[in-house]
Amino acid sequence: NTSPTVQEWATLNLADPEWVKNVLTQHQPDILLYCHAVCDVPKCEADPAWAYEVNVGHLNRVLSFLPETTRLVYVSSDHVFGGDGVYHEHAPPCPISVYGRTRVEAEQMVFRRPGSLVIRTGLAIGPSPNGRTGHLDWLRYRTQQNLPITIVEDEYRSTVWAEDLAVRVMSLATSPVTGIRHISATQAISRVTLANFLLNALGRETDFYRESRFQRSAPHLGKVELTSLFSDTLAQPLASVLDGHPVNAPLLSRRLSDPPIVEASQL
Repeated sequence: NTSPTVQEWATLNLADPEWVKNVLTQHQPDILLYCHAVCDVPKCEADPAWAYEVNVGHLNRVLSFLPETTRLVYVSSDHVFGGDGVYHEHAPPCPISVYGRTRVEAEQMVFRRPGSLVIRTGLAIGPSPNGRTGHLDWLRYRTQQNLPITIVEDEYRSTVWAEDLAVRVMSLATSPVTGIRHISATQAISRVTLANFLLNALGRETDFYRESRFQRSAPHLGKVELTSLFSDTLAQPLASVLDGHPVNAPLLSRRLSDPPIVEASQL
């Protein structure tokens, strides 16, 4: 938690070994749900050492002090893959970016811990802490500020609502499932389709530029769709953001609501 809006939450400081040791010793958690990572692909490409320190080094620091009795659940990303394809849990990783490679290395560390679980997710749509990041708030912010928008037209991802994803992650974390699980969606959605849907739902009539992933300065995913080899309840695909949500539905309205206000001093 780097921008706490709840007083009881400790401010995240995984760069400090003493902080990590003290917080884990104090709380002795039954389950540690590890969602921390930097996912800015261009920034990771520009500074690989920093990317590895945050995405691998911080996790390694936690593992050094994590009680043996704690169940570790690591939330990973579809960026462990890169080429176009449909990927299940046993598909070999094939990252195309520094960010993706840090995710693969972090996963390998988690796999070595007995009783652990790696959860790979695709793209989640929901409000962000600062109101400007994440696909939804990025679109909202740029339209509010009349800023240009460029959408990568040949990226397709398993795209779900963040709220649904959080429920599934918590269900998996508190289950006896170990190893690796993918959280899939009923369909892979292109960034263009997603942008049109969200802009329509937000009531914004905005034109945007289209660009191929090969025109981007940093490596960019193509069509990466997650699927699962498992058939239990926790392996069922989540509804994609396009499934059964007319733009005037109360549920959609709530999911598109403005993000919480965060004081500048908390950012």
